[in-house]
Amino acid sequence: MPTFEEARSIILGKIVPIGCERVPLLDAVGRVLAEDVTAPWDMPLYDNSAMDGFAVRAAECTGEGTTLRVAGFVPAGEVADEELQPGCSIRIMTGAPIPPGADAVVPVEETEERDGMVLLRERVIPRQHIRFRGEDVPHGETFATAGSLIGPPEVSMLASFGKAFLSVFRRARVAILSTGDELIELGETPRKGSIINSNALSLAAAVREAGAEPIILGIARDNMESHRKLMIEGLKADALITSAGVSAGDRDFVRDCLAELGVEQVFWKVDIKPGGPTAFGIKEGRPVFALPGNPVSTMITFDQFVRPALLRMMGHSRVFRPLVTATLLDDVRKKPGKLTFIRVSVEMENGKLVARTSGNQQTGILRTMLRANAVAFIPKESGNLAAGEEVKVQLLRDDVTMTER
Repeated sequence: MPTFEEARSIILGKIVPIGCERVPLLDAVGRVLAEDVTAPWDMPLYDNSAMDGFAVRAAECTGEGTTLRVAGFVPAGEVADEELQPGCSIRIMTGAPIPPGADAVVPVEETEERDGMVLLRERVIPRQHIRFRGEDVPHGETFATAGSLIGPPEVSMLASFGKAFLSVFRRARVAILSTGDELIELGETPRKGSIINSNALSLAAAVREAGAEPIILGIARDNMESHRKLMIEGLKADALITSAGVSAGDRDFVRDCLAELGVEQVFWKVDIKPGGPTAFGIKEGRPVFALPGNPVSTMITFDQFVRPALLRMMGHSRVFRPLVTATLLDDVRKKPGKLTFIRVSVEMENGKLVARTSGNQQTGILRTMLRANAVAFIPKESGNLAAGEEVKVQLLRDDVTMTER
C-alpha cells in the first residue's frame, strides 16, 4: 500500500499531456498554450504619446516659462502631416504617433494654452512621456511560451498582436460512474434505504472546475453486466472515475470488472484517512480512478489524486494547490499510523494564518466540506495535536482571506 506521496508520484509518473487543438482566442481562457508565440511586429508599432499634452523639442524647453506656438493637433488614430518646426508645439492625444522632430511630450496639466500659444510650467526632459517603438516587445521576441496558462493579460497581449486563434491543450473528457443499487437520480423522491446520487454531480463540478469536460455515465447497479456496459463506455473517454464499490464487500464489482476489461491495477489502497480505499489503474494510457463512495472521501481523494492528474493531462505545469503553514485554534484528536486530512477554515488573524476545524471530522458529515476552505495535513506519525501547534494546510479555494478580519 503506497503512502500519500508515493501514490501521487505514481499517478503523475503515468500521466502525459493529451492532444492539442486550435481554438478562438477567447475560448483559450483557462487553457494551456501548446506552442511558443513570437511577436510579428514591434510593440508599440511606432513611437507614441503616453499622455494627453503637447509634443515639443526638449532642447527648446529649458525651464519654467517657455512659450511655444501651437502648430497643430494630432488625435489618436491620425498622423502628423509635417515635421515639428522650431519654436512650435503640437497638441497630441494619448496613443497618437509622435510627430517628426519632436522628442518629448508635456502633459496638458503642466501647461497653459491661450491664444494659439502654450506656456510650459516645468523643465522638459528629452524622451519624457513617449512610448517608443518596440520597447514593450520587439519584433521576433517570444512573448508567450508553451505551457503558459491563458488569462486576461495573455489575451490582451495576444489580441494586440492579432492572434485570433491559438493552439492549446485539449480539455480532458472525463467519464464519471457511480455504483450501487441504493442510488437514485436527482429529481427522484428519496425513500428509506435510498441515497441521491450526489457524487456524480460533485465530481462533475470538480472536473469542470479543473477545466475538463465531465461526462456523467449514470449508475452501475450491483451486477457485473451493468458495471461492464457502463465501464466500456467510460473507457472511451480520456479518463474514468468511479465512486463506491472499491471495498471487499460481496456487492463491490468495480475491481473485478476493471480487471476483466483490461485495466492494469497500479494500486488499490493508499495509506491515508479518509480515502484509504482509493484505487488507480491504467488502460492504453487512460487513467482510471476508483474513489470511495462516501461524499467527503470522494471529494478529498478527487482533489488530492485526480485533479493533479487532469491538470497534467491538459498541459499544466503547476498541478498542486498551495500548501502553507497555519496555527491550529482547536485541539485535534488523531491516532498515529496514517496521514490524516482534517477539514479546516483558514483565515488571517493578528498577522498570521490560523486554522479552525470545520466541525465533526467523521466522513459522514458533509457540512464540514461547506465550512472548510482548506485541508490540514496531519503526518502519519503524529498523535493528538493541541491548539497553538503549527500544521501544513492546503488551500482549497481562491477566496481564502490573507488579510485581517
